[in-house]
Order: sequence, then structure tokens, then C-alpha cells
Amino acid sequence: MKTFSDKVRDVVRKIPNGKIMTYKAVAAKAGNPKAARAVGAIMRTNCDPSIPCHRVIASDGSRRGYVRLRSLARSV
Repeated sequence: MKTFSDKVRDVVRKIPNGKIMTYKAVAAKAGNPKAARAVGAIMRTNCDPSIPCHRVIASDGSRRGYVRLRSLARSV
């Protein structure tokens, strides 16, 4: 049986190029519509480049805590 984290990563991995989903929509599709903050925590710790966490945004349209973007900014 897959954990919620595995389900979230699977959902995010399947977001097509040019499309976005909210944390709430990802949580709902992963099986727990009230776990948007948990999705944020999972995405915040993601280092797997096959998971396009930059395609997950907040309900207000903003990007929240996108890890790879911050790490790139620090290295420049």
C-alpha cells in the first residue's frame, strides 16, 4: 500500500507540461482533500528532479517555498 507521500509524488509527476495544480487539488487527488499543508511539506522536501514541484502552486496563484528555485538563486 502506498503512503500519502508516494501518492502525492505520483500525482505531481503526472502534471503535464504547461499545466499547474494547487496544493489543495493535489491533496484531493491523492486521497485527502484537507491535507494541502501536508502536500506543501512533501514538496518542500522534494529533491527528485523527476517530480515537477514547480507546477504546484497555492490557491491564490503564488508559489510557496519552491526549493529548487531558492537553491539555484543561492548558487548564482
